[in-house]
Amino acid sequence: MDPWVHQDGETVPGEAEGLEESNAEKEALCRNGYLQGGRCQGIVWRNVVFMALLHLGAVYSLVLVPGAQPLTWIWSYACFIITALGVTAGAHRLWSHRSYKAKLPLRVFLAAANSMAFQNDIFEWARDHRVHHKYSETDADPHNAMRGFFFSHVGWLFVRKHRDVIEKGKKLDVSDLLADPVVRLQRRYYKTSVLVMCFLIPTLVPWYFWGESLWNAYFLASILRYTISLNLTWLVNSAAHMYGNRPYDKNISPRENRFVTFGAIGEGFHNFHHTFPFDYSTSEFGLRLNPTTCFIDLMCWFGLASNRKKASVEMIQARKQRTGDGSA
Repeated sequence: MDPWVHQDGETVPGEAEGLEESNAEKEALCRNGYLQGGRCQGIVWRNVVFMALLHLGAVYSLVLVPGAQPLTWIWSYACFIITALGVTAGAHRLWSHRSYKAKLPLRVFLAAANSMAFQNDIFEWARDHRVHHKYSETDADPHNAMRGFFFSHVGWLFVRKHRDVIEKGKKLDVSDLLADPVVRLQRRYYKTSVLVMCFLIPTLVPWYFWGESLWNAYFLASILRYTISLNLTWLVNSAAHMYGNRPYDKNISPRENRFVTFGAIGEGFHNFHHTFPFDYSTSEFGLRLNPTTCFIDLMCWFGLASNRKKASVEMIQARKQRTGDGSA
């Protein structure tokens, strides 16, 4: 029997003949992330090597910061903000949760920004995020925090998806994503768009417009910016599921984490978000510490966004009293 099976375009390990480990041994492997539900998830060495090299490159980039031009620092930060909005306002609040509506020009901008983020295309990101919400902290959760900080932060990218993630993901209704031509176009040309948005444009702009060296521009505006943005996004999956208070629902893992809120431009109000996932602000506090909400509100003012969904004050207070931990 072939120990590997192919499922939904992804290779996941199957059950090999003659597998005779005891239940205790299987449980130990399971705890260490090598075996889930009787099936080895398998390490994706390509991702391990890529992430190791990326982070080494980011550390080296810090050496280059003092020698770079101030405009390059500003440009790198601007690219970081665009990158973050592609995830927070785009893949997350718009496409995953449909918490507001966006007109075509805004959707095109957010899709381009999402390619700059290089965190999988919109369709896959939104589909997996919906699975995360529906099956949070189970084997069907792509970055199940019950498997520890490292796994929920980055380790989940080092192994092939658990079969439950794939099977449950197949059952979700994602017809709204497939109906959006912007999502389909980005998915079709994703690799090209990542090359252009994540690496070429951030590198070439400083070199062309103010004479920065290609070396400095590449490592600061591309490698360092990309690495920081990845880790701040991952902290929503790890730190914001482990550290902080739970004023809205003490029975779920996600927490309110101010550090994550600051770094991820408004995504750290995670207990609120998992309690009221439809709320476009992902927070009770509107614009406070929430640049993404400011951006969406600005787009509404320009007429590019509309139909913002919001939990009412009465709904929030009632939920606090019923299931909150009393911390707020």
